[in-house]
Amino acid sequence: MKRLTLLRHAKSSWPDPPLDDFDRPLNARGRGAATLMGAYMAEQGLTPDFILCSSAIRTRQTLALILPNFNNAEAHYTDNLYLASPAAMRAQIKTAPDSYNHVLVIAHNPGIQMLALDLADRSSADNGALQKIEHKYPTAGLAYFECAVVRWSDIVKGALRLFMTPKMLRQNMD
Repeated sequence: MKRLTLLRHAKSSWPDPPLDDFDRPLNARGRGAATLMGAYMAEQGLTPDFILCSSAIRTRQTLALILPNFNNAEAHYTDNLYLASPAAMRAQIKTAPDSYNHVLVIAHNPGIQMLALDLADRSSADNGALQKIEHKYPTAGLAYFECAVVRWSDIVKGALRLFMTPKMLRQNMD
């Protein structure tokens, strides 16, 4: 079985109006959310061994903040995930080496939300999680799937087991 986690980058800002979208950095709220989600992933055992990350600044910064929670995860940065369609993201996932069992994808909306909805096997999905994804996939939102395949190239659907956001975590802390 392969495990797949989809993480939308944390909240970014527009510090300089002429700044290109690709170069937008995380803001303070985003840095806090990324740190929170990284700790949550580690606590829940959602530790990837292979990471596919958009090469945009905000996704790279998100990864830098969550990476200390994972031991020996290999990260691969690619322009192919920048504002990618669900099909393009799926194509990247299918290139993951089969020796890795848990892949984390860090990318952008609307593609990551659309991919999560497309991947979810509705017969085995956590319906509460699925409804939350249908409603909104906020920054630093995380969807976790278990996929009954041996090779990444065979992924079609997966069992959606979890959807978590920084806001949901903060509410649980109160």
